[in-house]
Amino acid sequence: MTDGAPLSGLLVMDKPAGWTSMDVCARVRGLLRRGGAPKRVKVGHTGTLDPMATGVLVVLVGRATRLCERLMADEKVYETTIDLSKRSSTDDAEGEIEEVAVFRAPTDAEVGAVLARFVGIIQQRPPAYSALHVGGRRAYDLAREGRPVDLPARPVRVDEILLLAYEFPVLTIRVTCGKGTYIRSLGRDIGAALGAGGMLAALRRTRVGRFDLSMAHRPESLPGQLTQGDLMPAPEL
Repeated sequence: MTDGAPLSGLLVMDKPAGWTSMDVCARVRGLLRRGGAPKRVKVGHTGTLDPMATGVLVVLVGRATRLCERLMADEKVYETTIDLSKRSSTDDAEGEIEEVAVFRAPTDAEVGAVLARFVGIIQQRPPAYSALHVGGRRAYDLAREGRPVDLPARPVRVDEILLLAYEFPVLTIRVTCGKGTYIRSLGRDIGAALGAGGMLAALRRTRVGRFDLSMAHRPESLPGQLTQGDLMPAPEL
């Protein structure tokens, strides 16, 4: 690197649909190595986004990876579209989808009342297809094998839910929340509370702490190599 100092910093990435969070990290690592970084340069991120999801992924490099837990605890903002006419085995469009017969579309007032019930400290059951460990294995591995996955509900913090658009069966909301909140579970549970389906049709993370989309790079927009000068300074270690 430029001065022999230990590599440290971060990149705010706009993760594309179809990429895993680790795909983005691998891309950054490869470009850093082209720029002269050691082969085993540390690269991590501050919270997984599902492959279907897009948006802010904070990538940590070198010594800044020590900040992972601190930054993962930051407030996050998502915009999501929920299809109230469907359910899914994964609670999003990537699973086995089931049409749900809804005999009466919920009114705007009913939607607003239900959304208000999910603000605060709520009990939330994570999706069966999640990265949580069950008996030493990832829940999604067990679910893919057809094994029953019973993940207990746990408390999570939802600071705000704003209704952006609603025309049955499509409901679009903005969610501000704390660490560990599953937006897939939130969509599922909101739909159930409305007597309807609840499957995420789209999900975009717009902010993680102070890092938002205005700071974000698309993978294809990165230069052919990355050096210390391309990284944002990390918060004080």
